Amino acid sequence: MHEWALAEAVISTASQIAEKEGIKEITEVKIKVGELQQIELDILDFALSQLKTSKFKKTNFNIETLKAELQCRVCGYQWIFSRENLDENTAEAIHFVPEIAHTYIKCPKCGSPDFEILQGRGIWLESIKGVK
Repeated sequence: MHEWALAEAVISTASQIAEKEGIKEITEVKIKVGELQQIELDILDFALSQLKTSKFKKTNFNIETLKAELQCRVCGYQWIFSRENLDENTAEAIHFVPEIAHTYIKCPKCGSPDFEILQGRGIWLESIKGVK
């Protein structure tokens, strides 16, 4: 499961940031997850709780999903992605290979599959807080 690999990356990155900033104990990590990554947030949260080292004993992991916003390259229309409009097989295909979203998603205004993803991809650390 890629959620475990992502959790390991979050722990590693937060540890590196804490070390550079002189933080001895991390109390909060804010994580943003793009909706198109379709991460199982419960699994990510569980993985984070299991991978805690001493620096993370009291850490609260705050995970927020960022909605996917798309813009048609043909007509310029912007819209918010809605997974509810996809069948289960399509949603699963996009989950494993987000780059194929263009095969399944079309502009609601003109029907073009040529769109840009403005936001809603990736996973990143928004911030960390701790005790120095």
